[in-house]
Amino acid sequence: MSDDPAWYVLRTQLKRERLAAVNLRLLDGVEVFLPRLKYQKTTRRGRIWWVEPLFPGYLLAKFSHEEMGRIVTYTAGVSRMISFGANVPEVPEDFVKSLQEEVAKVESDEEVIVVNWKVNLGDEVEIADGPFKGMEGEVVEVRPGTERVSLLLEFLGERQPVEVSLFDLILANPDVPEGWKGV
Repeated sequence: MSDDPAWYVLRTQLKRERLAAVNLRLLDGVEVFLPRLKYQKTTRRGRIWWVEPLFPGYLLAKFSHEEMGRIVTYTAGVSRMISFGANVPEVPEDFVKSLQEEVAKVESDEEVIVVNWKVNLGDEVEIADGPFKGMEGEVVEVRPGTERVSLLLEFLGERQPVEVSLFDLILANPDVPEGWKGV
């Protein structure tokens, strides 16, 4: 293992990713990357914005394993460093940089990726939940105020209009951003 700083995966204590990141950032010689997703979620109180880690229970940290490994492992919020026996794998620098670039495209001071659920007329979608789960159809109407979508589904031998929640859909042919292919 070299003395040069490298990226490692750290396992955090349950629901303590942000606490671990804050405490690690206080250490000299440690760089932390904790990408998070921000999306809307339906609750009994209505729609709320929800923020959670992109990798729940884990974060990425760059440091010299020889110098800082023990201190990092015993930092509040950190459970352990990911290892396979005596082997502590390094995360490739290119992977972390591409992930950081994707997060940087979002205009925010924090490491947050905002997820907006958006479908357009004519999109081919698959229903992910409910009685029509697994069926594919074409979007014929979008009602953003009610977060409902009308689809044409092949049903009972002909195309039938069906109304479903926007959040029950998966794009049948999503466009994968260029930097994310193979990740």
